[in-house]
Amino acid sequence: MQIKYLMDENLPPIYQIQLRRKEPDLVVWAIGDPNTPAKGTLDPDILIWCEKYDFVLVTNNRSSMPVHLIDHLARGHHIPGIFQINPSMSLGETIEELVLAALASLDDEYCDRISYLPLP
Repeated sequence: MQIKYLMDENLPPIYQIQLRRKEPDLVVWAIGDPNTPAKGTLDPDILIWCEKYDFVLVTNNRSSMPVHLIDHLARGHHIPGIFQINPSMSLGETIEELVLAALASLDDEYCDRISYLPLP
C-alpha cells in the first residue's frame, strides 16, 4: 500500500504543493484541510488520527514529537510513521526523499517510529 502523507500545520504549504506537483497520484493532505484534524489540534490527537486513517505524519517538531510517540505507543496505539524534516535539506531534496519513500517503501517500513530525513 502506498504511503499517504499528513503535513504538519507548522510546515509551509509549499511542501504539500510541491509533493502534489511532483507526484500527482500521491495522497498529500495538510492539517486544516477538509476531513483532517483542525489547525491547533494537539499532537496526541493528530497521532490518533494518523493511526485511524493510515497517514504518515510529516513534521518539523523535533522537541515534543518523540515524547508524544512514546506515550502513543505505551497506550497500545500504532502509527504508520512520522517523517522528521531536516532543516539543512533544500525543499527539492526533501520532496525527492518523500516521493522516494512513498513509491519505494515496504509495507509498515516506517511503522511506530520517527524517521529523520534524509532516509538511510
